[in-house]
Amino acid sequence: MILNGENISIKDNMTLAELLSERGYRITMIAVELNGAIPPKSEYDKIILKNSDVIEIVHFMGGGSQEDDKLIIGGHEFTSRFILGSGKYSLDLIKAAVEHAGAQMITLALRRAATGEVANILDYIPDNVTLLPNTSGARNADEAVRIARLAREVGCGDFIKIECIRDSKYLLPDNYETIKATEILAKEGFIVMPYMYPDLNAARDLMNAGAASIMPLGAPIGSNKGICTKEFIKILIDEIDLPIIVDAGIGRPSHACEAMEMGAAAVMANTAIATAGEVPAMAEAFKKAIEAGRTAYLSGMGRVIEKGASASSPLTGFLRD
Repeated sequence: MILNGENISIKDNMTLAELLSERGYRITMIAVELNGAIPPKSEYDKIILKNSDVIEIVHFMGGGSQEDDKLIIGGHEFTSRFILGSGKYSLDLIKAAVEHAGAQMITLALRRAATGEVANILDYIPDNVTLLPNTSGARNADEAVRIARLAREVGCGDFIKIECIRDSKYLLPDNYETIKATEILAKEGFIVMPYMYPDLNAARDLMNAGAASIMPLGAPIGSNKGICTKEFIKILIDEIDLPIIVDAGIGRPSHACEAMEMGAAAVMANTAIATAGEVPAMAEAFKKAIEAGRTAYLSGMGRVIEKGASASSPLTGFLRD
């Protein structure tokens, strides 16, 4: 058969999925054209290849401007891959944080409205920033759905970040309740971005329930510990055909850069910026780290040698042979 213009031999009854795996392709990062048609990824393990087949495999590579590299969630395009949380700030710092972060999406929590004149967070968020209300405080799917519907009624639009947390000590998300809420809200037209503990089976269920992205935690909320769940997030990046947005526990710009180098689609951070000594400066540091990590990922990371070493300059031909 012909693969990317080259004649190759294949085993009898080899599937397209087997061919891609054998040659080291990451299915989530490529597109395949088979004899002029583009088969869906879900069919790769069912397609039996023939010697007469012609296959083209393509992927993105570095090139063009950063603005050409867009994050797409629920059909909406974003040039920034930094989602900013709005908790723990004084209101007068929120606008500065958004602007220095270059963020195009910010999370909001819904709470009971007090009577009288009270400062409203929406007055401090630039008009061009997409609002991502969360269901903070929900302990189960029913409560999350209720909060989501109220957020839409307030005027926050169709985006919703699902948080179902019944564990009050470690604040770990309940994946089962999150899946239930995702299915209900996706059917109602919400663009659902569920926060979850990184588990492949739960992530698959969320995708099947209609999630627009998956938001696995890096570490417990507000801990600033970094990506403690790194290996599990890597599995989601490799296996789930949705944007993987690392959320919770990101404490330093270097943590955000590491997430992007892994292939995460975006990073969400709140506490690390809100509790920094200089909020606007830290927001900008995160912005630059996320951009650097994304550029490194698209450029193709250099090899890693597990044993021994490899000289970067010749060791012969000068003092001795």
